[in-house]
Amino acid sequence: MSDFTGGFWDLYIAVITIVGMVGCAVLLRMNSVRKVKGSQTDTTGHVWDEDLAEGNNPLPRWWVWLFYITIVFSLAYLILYPGLGSYEGTYDWSSAGQYEEEMKAAEAQFAPIYGKFMAQNLKLVAASPEARTIGEKLFLNYCAQCHASDARGSRGFPNLADHDWLWGGEPEAIKATIAEGRNGVMPPFGPVLGEEGVRNAAHYVMSMSGLVYDSIRAARGKEIFATSCVACHGADAKGNLQIGAPNLTDKVWLHGSREEHITETISKGRNDFMPAHKDFLGEAKIHILAAYVYGMSNPSGGTPSKSAK
Repeated sequence: MSDFTGGFWDLYIAVITIVGMVGCAVLLRMNSVRKVKGSQTDTTGHVWDEDLAEGNNPLPRWWVWLFYITIVFSLAYLILYPGLGSYEGTYDWSSAGQYEEEMKAAEAQFAPIYGKFMAQNLKLVAASPEARTIGEKLFLNYCAQCHASDARGSRGFPNLADHDWLWGGEPEAIKATIAEGRNGVMPPFGPVLGEEGVRNAAHYVMSMSGLVYDSIRAARGKEIFATSCVACHGADAKGNLQIGAPNLTDKVWLHGSREEHITETISKGRNDFMPAHKDFLGEAKIHILAAYVYGMSNPSGGTPSKSAK
């Protein structure tokens, strides 16, 4: 694509645009005043469907003047606004500049509201109806694309309305997740364990969470878990909030609980990524958004459990 970013293409676009507009004006003029050369009749001689004849008359004057007005308007627009290659226009307008101006105006308007909540504890903010209204709008704009409008997520995207957390469900942990982002990585064990080893490990995991499992495979998988999985998920398989390792003993599954889902996770690994929002949203909005997410999983204001998946 670098071949199309040179100065030549700016000039190329500008010339084609201007020549095209001038050509439209010339063509319009020619068709407004001239008849077919040598014709003494009111038609051009072209007839369709036996009696449908093409008239040999200039275009209607009102239509012609409307066309000329559009050409003049287009030229004025291209003088004032960007549109001819890299020419920025005399008005010095840009969509990015307009966006920045609108954002500054919005920040100035809403800064007192955000400032009021910034001074409050996150749990207090979560209990405020006004903050919940603001937080809901922020969530729908910036989070619902992945976690759904009801915050219950989908396969591969965590449910934020329950008490299961990969990185911790306390208000400050949620705020850190939104601000800094997260990257949960599980390496692929397929090449190490082989197909049978992966299935055995999967059935052992299924046995810990109350799923239907093969007891023989689960017995073989227990040793595999002890040597390959405890470093992240712990000896009790309840996970590790510090690295986002899920709890394998509950009934919450981020990537699915069927045997093929679990074997796929073990065999191919997972790389779950949530982008950081601190530079985009700013601390004040993140503060309210974190309180809103906390409030969804703790509507009564209670402390969430620390299970993780």
